[in-house]
Amino acid sequence: MNDLSDHTIHQAANMESMRAYDFCQLSFADVDDILKIEQQVYSHPWSRGNFLDSLYSAYDIAGLRSRNQQLLGYFVLMPVLDEMHLLNLAVAGEVQGKGYARILLDNIYACVRKRNFSSILLEVRITNLRAIQVYQRAGFAEIGRRKAYYPVAENQREDAIVMRMEL
Repeated sequence: MNDLSDHTIHQAANMESMRAYDFCQLSFADVDDILKIEQQVYSHPWSRGNFLDSLYSAYDIAGLRSRNQQLLGYFVLMPVLDEMHLLNLAVAGEVQGKGYARILLDNIYACVRKRNFSSILLEVRITNLRAIQVYQRAGFAEIGRRKAYYPVAENQREDAIVMRMEL
């Protein structure tokens, strides 16, 4: 029995050491790396000021870095009463489709539970089908719509789907 347990622990340690990323808290020093991804993946990216305001407000801002310290993705969480609001989640374009969004979501759940919140709320563009599918697979459910919530182009706007996950 001990041999099996030792083998399982050793195998788990090996898998951990082979992991291609590290979860990390992000700070003011990381804003340039965050902005590179933000501007790459969003048609209407957050500004430097949006991220600085989030950091000054002590929102939870964390991400995944590769072994060579490349930022792979990040999220921004804002506490609101008894639930956490997921304000922003992004994965670098060149590593999308490799499961990093799911890893970020798992870390979001851990952050939310650690702070004793009961649910996570988010808005997503109605046209962002890939993100909607990721959120649905992760257990988020649509609870409403916000009309004309997001800018599109030339004074046009699109709706947001409001989603929630109870923990």
